[in-house]
Amino acid sequence: MPAQAGPSANTIVEAASANLPAIPDLLDPQGEPQLSQPDSDQAQPDLNSIVTDPEMTTDTVEAAPARPTGDLSEMVAQLRGPDAGSRELECLATGIYFESKGEPLTGQLAVGQVIANRADSGGRFPSTYCGVLFQRGQFSFVHGSRLPAVSHSNRQWQTAVAIAKIVDRDLKESSVGNALFFHARYVSPGWRLKRVASIGNHVFYR
Repeated sequence: MPAQAGPSANTIVEAASANLPAIPDLLDPQGEPQLSQPDSDQAQPDLNSIVTDPEMTTDTVEAAPARPTGDLSEMVAQLRGPDAGSRELECLATGIYFESKGEPLTGQLAVGQVIANRADSGGRFPSTYCGVLFQRGQFSFVHGSRLPAVSHSNRQWQTAVAIAKIVDRDLKESSVGNALFFHARYVSPGWRLKRVASIGNHVFYR
C-alpha cells in the first residue's frame, strides 16, 4: 500500500534517508554491558591532578604541609618557623617554650606531650591546649588571662613551634607516654604518682 502523502510522511522519509552517525554497540553478545574504549591518541586525564573536594583548589592542595621525615632534630629543622598557625598551637608552643626552652629536644617533646595528654584526658583537665595552660595554679608562667609575650624571631620560640606541630600531629612518640605531670629536678613535691621518665631537667609522672 503506498505511503500517505503529507508533512509527517515526508519528515519520516527524510530522516530515514539522512546520514546519521554510527551508534556503537555497547552490549556484548551475552547482553552484558561493556565500556567503550577511548581512542589511543586521546589525551588521558592525570589522576594525580584531580581535586576531589569541591572546596579545594589545586593551590590549596599544593599548599598542604608535607609530612616531615627523619629523626626528631630533622623534623624540628623542617617545621621550625615563627608562626604556630593557630591559637591552640600557639598556646602549646608557649607552654613548651616557657617550661623547657633550654632542654634537649626530647625534653621539649615530653613537656608538649604532657600538655597534649591533659587536653585528651577526657574531662580530668580542660580539653584544649589553651585551657590546660590557663587552668588555675598549673603553670607558673601564666598570670591572669593572657600569655606572656614572646619574640617570634627568637630561635628558641621557633623550635617550640616545631615541637608543638610534632606533638599536635602525633609525628613522634615521646618516651613519657601518657604522663600527665612533671616537675623540675630541683624540687621534691612528694607526689604519690608513678614515675615514668626523667628527661633533661624534668621528671615525669602519671
